[in-house]
Amino acid sequence: MTGSLPTPVLEARGITKRYGRVTAIEGSDLQLYPGEILAVIGDNGAGKSSLIKALSGAVIPDSGEIYLDGERVHFRNPMDARAAGIETVYQTLAVAPGLDIADNLFLGREERKPGVLGKVFRMLDKAHMRTEARRHMNELGVATLQNIGQAVESLSGGQRQAVAVARSAAFGSKVVILDEPTAALGVKEGNRVLQLIRDVRDRGLPVILISHNMPHVFEVADRIHIQRLGRRATVITPTSHSMSEAVAIMTGAAEPPPHAA
Repeated sequence: MTGSLPTPVLEARGITKRYGRVTAIEGSDLQLYPGEILAVIGDNGAGKSSLIKALSGAVIPDSGEIYLDGERVHFRNPMDARAAGIETVYQTLAVAPGLDIADNLFLGREERKPGVLGKVFRMLDKAHMRTEARRHMNELGVATLQNIGQAVESLSGGQRQAVAVARSAAFGSKVVILDEPTAALGVKEGNRVLQLIRDVRDRGLPVILISHNMPHVFEVADRIHIQRLGRRATVITPTSHSMSEAVAIMTGAAEPPPHAA
């Protein structure tokens, strides 16, 4: 990105988080702009997970500021971030294997039947949730799931990831954060998830992608945030730097260029 940049959808300024004598993040910054996929890469211990947890409300920073659409926000927990429109899919997926696809999409957001049945008897509107679940899955092009009432435990790894991504896209109104979404997936399923990420971005939701898979990062990212030693080292693009150059900056083998992206 060059020239005048729009207001970031999500921004971190000077985020610091310490655990006793260990500093996980030290004055780290991050900007996510409208309509982009921002990849966050870094070696183990670089602080990328702690930074993402701060942005998603799972960790409260010791200092620093977080802005959403230019307004300062304070997330006390993940529910605050979700209420603000930030959906996060962690590597563990947090799906309920024994429940079906529709139930997983509406997990924690179950819809009740209208009128007395819902208000008094607390009956769930299963039919409407299944209809909406099918619509969300179809919008993301997940055509391999024929039965929306199928138990998630019967799905492949890629299909489970698709359910988790669809849930985040369905309810995330501002930002979707994906933590290692292609880890432990085969080539075909990994490519399918990459297409899902593009589809989410194309629907107007900017995406933060945390990944160790450099080919995947360079395939889908618009910009690449490199985290090193608890700070942002620099931001590059797939056109400005090669994969080997990115790894060299990430590991400290090469000096990072001035941050201009």
